[in-house]
Amino acid sequence: MRYDREYHETRELADGRVVRLRCIRAEDRDALVRAFGKLSRESRYRRFLSDVPFLSPSMARYLTEVDGKDHVAIVAMTDSLDLKEEEGVGVARFLRLPDAPHIAEAAVTVIDAYQGKGLGRVLLDALTRAARERGISIFRSAVLVSNTPMRRILDEAGGVVHHDEGDTLVVDVPIGEPRPHWSDLPIFRVLRAAAEATRAAFLGDADDQRADDVSSAR
Repeated sequence: MRYDREYHETRELADGRVVRLRCIRAEDRDALVRAFGKLSRESRYRRFLSDVPFLSPSMARYLTEVDGKDHVAIVAMTDSLDLKEEEGVGVARFLRLPDAPHIAEAAVTVIDAYQGKGLGRVLLDALTRAARERGISIFRSAVLVSNTPMRRILDEAGGVVHHDEGDTLVVDVPIGEPRPHWSDLPIFRVLRAAAEATRAAFLGDADDQRADDVSSAR
């Protein structure tokens, strides 16, 4: 397999910054915690579908001590300003479902300072290829807000709603074969749409809260 403990790759982002991709290691725990601290509340909400204020020690261990087969995580690293250590700026992971080994839950997280630079696409591309190596053909993702635009994108990507949990949709999307462009991957279109839909929902909640605060002040 290419995407194993020996895997490493250097990629240049849209703004010229360079990141190094590799599989996550147990010793990345502290870097992961620091990177989590750089996520805005909105970004944490989009990733975990709830407001998670910090990573507990047990969660940090779970996210870094992976088996490389059923639980795979690929990180994007850069040098710290003093060049003394690596800093994590993004991570993509999948977790294979034990009762459906061809399906894996997938997620991509990028710290706010690196969002909009193409890093999410780079990470998803690597994660998709790692999944294919391990016989995974479907990514399952939980997304917020079931609206008409989202359903149209899901239909175009070949996504199927596995089940509806009320305010959350669980969607299965075929990985498909390698494409010339990352944005052509069905799963990328779904994750991008999910992030946009979640952001809209989050900002809507924030607007409602501000309205309530104003009303209370009056």
